[in-house]
Amino acid sequence: MTSITKLPSDKASPTIEVEFGGHKVQVPKGGYYDRYGMNPDLDEVAKDPVVESNLDFFRAIPKSLVDSRVGRIYAPNFYYRTSSIQLAYIAPLNRLRPRLPEPLEPLVVLPGYGMVALTFYAYHVCDNDPYNEVSIAIMVRQPGQKSFSTTQLLRSVWDRKFFGHVLALPVNTELARVRGVYGYQLPKWLANIDLTMEDGKIYGRVTAIDGAADLELEVPLPRLKKIKPESAISTSTALGKIDGKLCQVVVRTNPLLAAQSLLPRGVKLSRSDGPLSRLLNELEISTIVRADILKDAQMVLHMPTPLERL
Repeated sequence: MTSITKLPSDKASPTIEVEFGGHKVQVPKGGYYDRYGMNPDLDEVAKDPVVESNLDFFRAIPKSLVDSRVGRIYAPNFYYRTSSIQLAYIAPLNRLRPRLPEPLEPLVVLPGYGMVALTFYAYHVCDNDPYNEVSIAIMVRQPGQKSFSTTQLLRSVWDRKFFGHVLALPVNTELARVRGVYGYQLPKWLANIDLTMEDGKIYGRVTAIDGAADLELEVPLPRLKKIKPESAISTSTALGKIDGKLCQVVVRTNPLLAAQSLLPRGVKLSRSDGPLSRLLNELEISTIVRADILKDAQMVLHMPTPLERL
């Protein structure tokens, strides 16, 4: 399935102006946000031919109006069909520690080394209309846990629960940027982002809005495995400061068609002088420990909450 989401300025996709959190943004005319304002009827969503899978995962998680930094909004945010590839690299601890706010600590995977996750996402159907994003995050220790890093790493893999601190998160729609920057205080900016999984290859690319090169990724598409819905749900928790206070943002993922590989071969990551390339160079990433591919998955993104509630 091709999964390229274009900026809303694309003339082939008419847009309308809406107000979100005091900001005026363009969204696709007749799209999910235009029609439902982040609170769609799941029975209507189920009729969308792009969704394909049943929506039982979401039916057990009711939405409600909540207060946020951008006013009262419906939450959590639903992603009805997504694709992604995550590459976990090792990187020197002395490059990671200065990037983390206190009291966060990098997860040690080898003596002197931690882990950096580079992830390309394509959100084909979601409450905020289709968009793509790329994340660079440092994997961190779970706050309050005194066990060794090795124990935490093994427990994370076993329990499918991971913790990280996001350093960069460019997106390719203005609504996604505004939500992330003003609702979550995440490091988001607009970029052109492509992600495709077809013809035996995964291809990802990030360029600046003016077309300047940044990252380009090519990975052989491994054999994919169908997963029984809700049998392998994972939880990722992004930790960072919002208005000076340490907060958590929880994402739950329901994989449906996926693949994993340790020490993957044939990965080509081309860097240039863009912000993501410079960041990866500064972190001195090296060996890829693991690749996680989700060709088809569902996600739920919760609003930020204080870390004390973890």
